[in-house]
Amino acid sequence: MNLVDSSAWLEYFADGPNASFFATAIEKSRELIVPTIVVLEVYKRVLQQRNARAALEAVAVLRQGHIIDLTATLAIAAASLSHSEKLPMADSIILATARSENAVIWTQDADFERITGVKFRAR
Repeated sequence: MNLVDSSAWLEYFADGPNASFFATAIEKSRELIVPTIVVLEVYKRVLQQRNARAALEAVAVLRQGHIIDLTATLAIAAASLSHSEKLPMADSIILATARSENAVIWTQDADFERITGVKFRAR
């Protein structure tokens, strides 16, 4: 399974220099999980940079993967990871979700660079 974080989705949608790297995971939708926090972050950023229609279109692409809701169990795991790994809230939710689903995280977020089970590409 693969989990593409918000930074990687935004790079893909912008057709940035790392888009093809992230396309490897994004375009295999049957193997893709999407935490609800990623939906929030991508929608918010596309809305800020473009408009509501573009933001909804981006979410439609995210929804081709399997959406993973933030449950109380995941929230507790994320809080523990945030504490032990010194990660921001969203990153800890992403990491907890990936671990619960045995997924590889695809990202260009430097907070994940040192974490095992991550395919990192610098911006």
